[in-house]
This record gives sequence, structure tokens and C-alpha cells, in this order.
Amino acid sequence: MPLLSIESKFNFIFVCLPTSHPTLYEWLAFLEANEEVKTYQQRHWNGCYFEIRHYRYLNQVPLRDQQPALLVNWCEVRIYRESDSLLLYHNSWITNHYLAPQRVILVCAAGRSRWRTENENHNVLKTRGYHLEHNFGHGSQHLASFLLTLNVLAFLFHTILHLVDERYQRVRFQRGTRKGFFQDVICLTKYLLFDNWYHLLNFMLDDSVPIPLVNSS
Repeated sequence: MPLLSIESKFNFIFVCLPTSHPTLYEWLAFLEANEEVKTYQQRHWNGCYFEIRHYRYLNQVPLRDQQPALLVNWCEVRIYRESDSLLLYHNSWITNHYLAPQRVILVCAAGRSRWRTENENHNVLKTRGYHLEHNFGHGSQHLASFLLTLNVLAFLFHTILHLVDERYQRVRFQRGTRKGFFQDVICLTKYLLFDNWYHLLNFMLDDSVPIPLVNSS
């Protein structure tokens, strides 16, 4: 994967574990014994309590034992709860970004965001009313890509509406789940004709319920 990224002139950040890259970790063990592995520590407030984020990193480590071996930059983060030193998170990555104290924080954050993207985007599209499925077999040319594009565009517009549109925020709060909101829209538009989107939202609104609006800032 790193070689494909380099050939395509892309940067990369990939998970790197001792089981998947034993040669790299043999080098790390040797260099750590010689105190060449660099460390950086950060105290972070997560909104509930303080965390201690302990980073380790090293530049230009061979990825494998066969030659020619690609030289990569390795980093690791361990996150502990400050109050009792409980380990909350641990992972490590390889990248072609040169690592320094502030850069390693950004690289580790980007590495962790992969699963946030999976959970907060793809799973929503699959389970919250968008009905996104693996439709690779639909159509002989571009239908699968077209259906995916419609799903992503719908998600994009609903996300924007959730951030900036007062009526949409109020309807969503009153209805509860995203999936339930879509079910109501389908039911209403099946039997009633609305002039436009705002006509539909105004019809759905119950103005007797006070609604705390989303802060888009």
C-alpha cells in the first residue's frame, strides 16, 4: 500500500502493528535501546477529564528486511486517563510525513480519524435511512456510481441543513431519529402535494414545542 501511494504521488498514513511489520519493530527495539526513539507528551482536556497523551516516533525506518526497503516514518500514541493512569487508547502508524513534536500530533489524529469517518459517515448512510448498500452490480456502466453519488449528495445537503436551517433543526428535534424523519417525509409526500421544501417543513412543525437550536459555530 505505501508503494502504491508513492507511485500515485499520494501521501499516506497506515496502521502499523508488530504482527504486520516485524522487521520494522525489530529496528525500533534496537534503536530504542540506544535511546534514539523520540518521545513527546501532551496533557489534554477531553471535555470530561484530563488525558495524558504519550507519543513516540522515529523517522526513516526500513519497512522490511529485503532490499530495496522502503524507509518510512513511524509513530505511536498511548492515551491515559490522568486521574488513575488507565490506558484508554493505543495505536501506531507509518507515514511518509516527516515527524516532529507538533507534526506527530497531527499525524496520529489523522490516523485515528479513519474510524471516525467510517462510523459517522458510512454507517449513517447504511443504517439511518439512506439505504446505501454495496450496489456494485447495479447497471452495466455507471449506475452503481450514480446511486452512490445521490446518497452522498443527500447526506451532504442534510448535514448542511442540520447546521444552518432553523426549520430543519426544529423538525428533526421534534421527530427524533433521522430514520423516523425520513419515514415521515415519505408518508406525507406519498399522499399530499407540497409547493416546495419549506412548505413541507412548515406542515410538519409543531410550534407549541420550544426547540433548542443547533449552534453552527
